[in-house]
Amino acid sequence: MAMASSTSFSTFPYTNPHIVPPTTTTTKVKLPPGGGGSRFCFSIKAVESPEAADPPPPAATAPPKAPKKPVFSMKKGQIVRVEKEKYLNSVNYLSVGHPPYYKGLDYIYEDRGEVLDIRIFETGEYALIAWIGVPTAPAWLPTEMLIKSDKLDYERI
Repeated sequence: MAMASSTSFSTFPYTNPHIVPPTTTTTKVKLPPGGGGSRFCFSIKAVESPEAADPPPPAATAPPKAPKKPVFSMKKGQIVRVEKEKYLNSVNYLSVGHPPYYKGLDYIYEDRGEVLDIRIFETGEYALIAWIGVPTAPAWLPTEMLIKSDKLDYERI
C-alpha cells in the first residue's frame, strides 16, 4: 500500500526563525484519493498548557547559596603514617588479597607518607598518600586509619 502525504510546515518555528509561532497550531494531513483506495484525514491541535500561562515567580528571591567548603581532618602536605591494627582489620587490606600479616606492606606502618590530596567520597573522607623514599605508587586510604606526625624524623634501615 503506497502512501503519499503533503504537509504544510509554514507554521513551524524552525522554518522561519523571525516569525513568532502562534499559541495554537492545527495541522491536517490528507492522502490523495488514489493513494490507497480510501480517504484518510486527521488533524492535530496543539494548545498551550495552563502552566505556561502563569507568570514567572518574582525575581526578588535570594540567589541560591553556594555549597559550603568541606572541612577536612587533614591538610595537603601533612606527614602521616598508617595505624597497623586499623589497616589489617579494614576492607582496604582485604581487597588487596594478601595473606595474613603480609610483610611486603610494612613500609606503610614504619615509614612516613605525605598527604597529596584529600577528598570526601560516598564512603567517607580519604587521603591520597605517597610514601617518602619508597618507590611505590600513591594510595587512597581512609583518614580514620592515618596517624598524624609532626615532623619527618626517622632513619631508613
